[in-house]
Amino acid sequence: MSYRLDRRGFLALSGGALGAAFLAACGGGDDESAPGSSSVSVDPNRDVTLRLGYFPNLTHAQPTVGLERGTYTQVLGSNVKLEKKTFNAGPSVIEAIFAGALDASYIGPNPAINGFVQSQGKDIRIVAGATSGGALFVIRPDRGINSHADFANKKLATPQLGNTQDVALRAWLKKNGLNAKEQGGNVTVLHTSNADTLTLFTKGDIDGAWVPEPWGTRLLQEAGGKVYLDERSLWPNSDFVVTHLIVRAKYLDENPDVIEKLVSAHVDVTDYINANPSEAKALLNRSIEKATSAALPVRVIDGAWENQKITYDPISTSLKKSADDAFALGFLEKKPDLTNIYNLSFLNKVLKDRQLAEVKGLG
Repeated sequence: MSYRLDRRGFLALSGGALGAAFLAACGGGDDESAPGSSSVSVDPNRDVTLRLGYFPNLTHAQPTVGLERGTYTQVLGSNVKLEKKTFNAGPSVIEAIFAGALDASYIGPNPAINGFVQSQGKDIRIVAGATSGGALFVIRPDRGINSHADFANKKLATPQLGNTQDVALRAWLKKNGLNAKEQGGNVTVLHTSNADTLTLFTKGDIDGAWVPEPWGTRLLQEAGGKVYLDERSLWPNSDFVVTHLIVRAKYLDENPDVIEKLVSAHVDVTDYINANPSEAKALLNRSIEKATSAALPVRVIDGAWENQKITYDPISTSLKKSADDAFALGFLEKKPDLTNIYNLSFLNKVLKDRQLAEVKGLG
């Protein structure tokens, strides 16, 4: 069975991972002062709007913390009007960018790849990394799963068909001599919201799930799950991109000064989070509660936090592998050329100004 889909069909199947848990809302944020620096300034004689998207969750820590702290507003300056928009899933972000309704967003790798491919490389540019790791393959300990072969005829869950975790699971199955039923195998792969996955796992209706944080930790703490595999173990140096910062190419071309300021704020927040994890987690949870009316239990945040790394490095090699896996599984009609998906010139300029090591794209 082939999964070669048209633009709208494929975008509808390949999104971000924490959608069902968080309600879509326009995020607020107070104006507490925060450090920010850049060697460029936005022309004070013009007013500019920047519409920034993100998901209010753990793997989108920079916008969730930075907006709560006021960093973006301060670094962008008074003549840049920042409009904050929250989303539930990656396809909605890509559609908003295609429609010209969004200028930049934090998003997972597969939706960014899809957007780049479907626009023939014209609409999407990745300007920085954001989060590495943060995905677990969790199983029920009572299902006799002790080796890879034991997943035959089992029922597993992922957040969405074709999303980042779904591709990761299917590629792992294939590498280990198994396949989902859609790829000619005997493993049932269900696509359910993360909240529904927790319910199904608790009731014993599924045998395991490949999910992003904090849902992996919730399966462990609330449903008695067991880690079969931490996805970091599959990647060199345990690094793979789960979130990065993209911009609409036309906006970038028209407002390079704004994008450099945005990237500068992103680096500021990344450094702040890594230097102040306890404060950052408190700010993150406060922001999540504002957006969703429900904070996460502290023990969930603490547990999930250990499974991810906050970074500005895009980890470009992992993006290429994700694209190759999606092609091998039939989610892309042809092997994508991602040569121009990155524009890291702004990030590397900011890093050079701070005497930090530059990062690499795909060359």
